[in-house]
Amino acid sequence: MALEVTDATFSEVVLKSDKPVLVDFWAAWCGPCRMLAPIVEELNSEYDGKVVIAKVDVDSNQEFAAKYGVRNIPTVLIFKGGEIADKQVGVAPKSVYTEKLEALL
Repeated sequence: MALEVTDATFSEVVLKSDKPVLVDFWAAWCGPCRMLAPIVEELNSEYDGKVVIAKVDVDSNQEFAAKYGVRNIPTVLIFKGGEIADKQVGVAPKSVYTEKLEALL
């Protein structure tokens, strides 16, 4: 399963990672977020050991969602070296996320 990240663990898990990190900003009530969830889990399996796949529940963890200007969910931010390297707002086909991750490996 994707790693659940909170405001308290975001800096350690995401910003200080030596690997690229895909962060799915989501909420339980969000229909499109539920559509994206299986894609995120597939990416977690396929990129195990190469990319950190994380999820942030924006209802209970608003600090970093606000910091990075997440206005719509799902929003996927991909970090490398503590900086945003890529972004996808809304649900996209799995191939879109795969291309973004491959470009950073």
